Amino acid sequence: MTAPLVLGIETSCDETGIGLVRGHQLLADSVASSVAEHARFGGVVPEVASRAHLEAMVPAVDRAFAIAGEKLAAVDAIAVTAGPGLTGALLVGVAAAKAYSVALGKPLYGVNHLAAHIAVDQLEHGPLPAPAIALLVSGGHSSLLLVHDVASNVVPLGATIDDAAGEAYDKVARLLGLPFPGGPPIDAAAGHGDRSAVAFPRAKYRDGTLDFSFAGLKTAVARWVEAREAAGDAVPLNDVAASFQEAVADVLTAKAVIACRRNGVTDLIIGGGVAANSRLRALAAERCAAAGIRLRVPRPGLCTDNGAMVAALGAELVARDVAPSSLDLPADSALPVTDVVVR
Repeated sequence: MTAPLVLGIETSCDETGIGLVRGHQLLADSVASSVAEHARFGGVVPEVASRAHLEAMVPAVDRAFAIAGEKLAAVDAIAVTAGPGLTGALLVGVAAAKAYSVALGKPLYGVNHLAAHIAVDQLEHGPLPAPAIALLVSGGHSSLLLVHDVASNVVPLGATIDDAAGEAYDKVARLLGLPFPGGPPIDAAAGHGDRSAVAFPRAKYRDGTLDFSFAGLKTAVARWVEAREAAGDAVPLNDVAASFQEAVADVLTAKAVIACRRNGVTDLIIGGGVAANSRLRALAAERCAAAGIRLRVPRPGLCTDNGAMVAALGAELVARDVAPSSLDLPADSALPVTDVVVR
């Protein structure tokens, strides 16, 4: 029997993502990014993101179906990110998903953005191990989660208490004169730098919690750069980028391994936009190998926000015969990860 075809819609931030998934098979992943429109502001502007989603939605959907060689009428269910994220941006996606649901007469699933980042790994590496620890790292989130079941039982273990890792990347890139978003240019510069050149702080590194803090690191980089400039010395951009990146990757991977050990879990999944970072992936692989932990990280294109991850979680829910959401489904910017599906 052919698995149901699920349409996934993602609009939590600045990417309009449309995915088509059948079972664990990815048929199309169409993404329209508005990052260029935000670059001159040095960060995402919610109103600009919302307007961009409105303009991109239908073309992105049409492109996904053209890639997959499928017709809209073939869809069996629609999944949409209901939260967390930017309220206005979420509303565009939720409204579109409701319209497709009503027009097609198909069930609607409002899903959690963080759980979707976990579920997308199934498209590349097959069924998820249970239990598993998930490290989700992006511009808005730095979280450690205990995943008993991605469709129903996700337990938060730790999270950022201030800036998320991706947010710190953007702010450090700005002070170094690098373009937005900051992740790729810092990663590129770090490849030519010395990771041990500057001993930047590792906040909450050994505090006994599984929480993160990157605001102090960002400030430390700023103060170091300001001191060099005040002394009339050149700022070694590549070394600063490499040292900053090492501090971030060090804390993230160390706490992820601790989370696995504390919970007796031997599988770690890393997701979110920062999971595309080369140093984070390399250090995680090194530390997991040393600790006897199996590491799963999707390819970089599936780490950033995309519709494929939403469709992947939707496909899992459909396969489990989970009851769909109602048509008065709200967009919840602060949706807790414990709510995998919004009723």
